[in-house]
Amino acid sequence: MTFWTYMLRCRDGSYYVGHTDKLDYRVGQHQIGEIPGYTATRRPVELVWSSEFPTRVEALETERQIKGWSRVKKEALIREDWPAIRRLASRAEILRDGTEPSTSSVSAPPQDERDVSPSVRPEEGLSPGKAPRSRSGIWEERDTEIETAPPPVIVLVRPQLGENIGKAARAMLNFGLTELRLVAPRDGWPNPDAGPAASGADRVLAEARVFDSLAEAVADCAHIYATTVRKRGVTKPVLTPEAAAKAVHASAGRSAYIFGPERSGLETDDVALAHSIVTVPINPEFGSLNLAQAVILLAYEWSKGIALASPPEAPLDPPADHGEMERLIQHFVRDLDAAGYFFVPDRTEATLRTLRTTLTKTGWSYNDIRMMHGIITALGKGRRPERSDSDKD
Repeated sequence: MTFWTYMLRCRDGSYYVGHTDKLDYRVGQHQIGEIPGYTATRRPVELVWSSEFPTRVEALETERQIKGWSRVKKEALIREDWPAIRRLASRAEILRDGTEPSTSSVSAPPQDERDVSPSVRPEEGLSPGKAPRSRSGIWEERDTEIETAPPPVIVLVRPQLGENIGKAARAMLNFGLTELRLVAPRDGWPNPDAGPAASGADRVLAEARVFDSLAEAVADCAHIYATTVRKRGVTKPVLTPEAAAKAVHASAGRSAYIFGPERSGLETDDVALAHSIVTVPINPEFGSLNLAQAVILLAYEWSKGIALASPPEAPLDPPADHGEMERLIQHFVRDLDAAGYFFVPDRTEATLRTLRTTLTKTGWSYNDIRMMHGIITALGKGRRPERSDSDKD
């Protein structure tokens, strides 16, 4: 499967950076405004740069890096002007201070703000070369690699049910993790129950590797985190999922999160092999998490350090001006008075003040106020005088 990192130029000249596994379809969605948020309000948009990657994680990491670049550096990438990119990379201190020369201080969308972790600095830059080919096919020899901490591997130690393995794979892929390792699964591997439970995370299952022992499974990992909520009689640093995720992003080598069997969790010897313990702050009266829940907690915290899809922007309508609000208040007063609401004359002024205070707290938009006018009118029409018995005849 192929993934793309792409850049769009919007009508106002700003740039939007994203990633997808269906480039033409995704760009088309942006162009017709089907994706709510930034590009929908700045059409027309055009695709100005894209690059292919073999994994989603690589596409995400590249997206995150480019988002941290200045406008000038983005435009150098569009031109594939690698000498210019390298020159701009020397502005490290300027970028760290959050200021740029006037030539690049152009309004950028929220998606293009510098959102960079310590492990990926905008001044490092994308280098041309043996990376996947760009849409224009003009990549040259790579000078340096993009330096980012590799994603952690998920290691399930002696998992019991294929269904739980599938659910764990689903949790992994939700948050950009793809490397699953299994240590002596009870029912063997592959397991027919895993696929349906994975709900489409088939790639994770297909690429899962099986090992006879935990030591073999983490042999290539420099940082190993044992997940457990119980004390194990071993002295290890104890981290929250958030702290562990930050440590993974700051690490140079491979990291592994290890999870124990569903029934009993990790054994003491398993925990002893790890460098740190990860424990979730949890209700002391009920500290039971299932396997997929534990995996998703750690995967989610790790994903905060990379650029996954954000919830679509839904900008609120601006509040109406006071004149509109005043007309609504008077509409309320007229209909309430007609309905006999102000039945204690001495309290009328205080009641009106309370009504005004309540309505002006809302920050209603023009549409909200129009709707309230309609509601008041409909309620007024619903009031009918009761007919007497003589009228009925």
